[in-house]
Amino acid sequence: MFENVLIAEDHESASISVRKTLNDLQVPSPRYAYYCDDALEQIKQRIAQNRPFDLLITDLYFEEDQQKQSLSDGMALIAAVRKVQPDLRILVFSAEHRPAIVTRLFDELHINGYVRKARFDVQELKIAIGKLDKHKRHVPLEFRQNSYQQNAHDFSKLDLAIVTLLSQGIRQKDIPEHLKEQGIIPSSLSSVEKRLNLIKDALEFTMNEQLIAHCKDMGLI
Repeated sequence: MFENVLIAEDHESASISVRKTLNDLQVPSPRYAYYCDDALEQIKQRIAQNRPFDLLITDLYFEEDQQKQSLSDGMALIAAVRKVQPDLRILVFSAEHRPAIVTRLFDELHINGYVRKARFDVQELKIAIGKLDKHKRHVPLEFRQNSYQQNAHDFSKLDLAIVTLLSQGIRQKDIPEHLKEQGIIPSSLSSVEKRLNLIKDALEFTMNEQLIAHCKDMGLI
């Protein structure tokens, strides 16, 4: 089991689940950081001492206060950590629920596991940490299922532009003019209608409002 663990979390109450989990797993003396800059500095110091951390557990969102920070959130922290210690196993523990954000964490920032802050999160934390200890990834079932739904249609730049305009209250018949202004092609009304029908068919929606809500929930727009 992990021996050198760093927890980056700015709310002490939110770290109770992590503390209990690590205590149950008999992880000795985890270190804590309440700011992303401090977390990165601790990681650098341990590398210099030839005692690197084995695991980083971090939230995504940190509240701003009077102490100015160069790393404003967990994503920035993870990106910075990957530059100084690429092989550090990283577990994100956050209330974030948008699948597109979670997918980006795995695909672009190469995190090793994700646990959503929710009821019974202690049990899932134990499972996730156990997997990471065996060099396996942990992707929660709810995000795997949502990812399958998202992948039912591969959103293009044109698709996202159309849905974004709809979400801004632009009428469907007026969308071609806005697409032309943005230099996006094709931009004819028939092309817009075909793309919308294709997307809604793939996702089994009947109304534009459903599509807009879906894309917002997924973090696509």
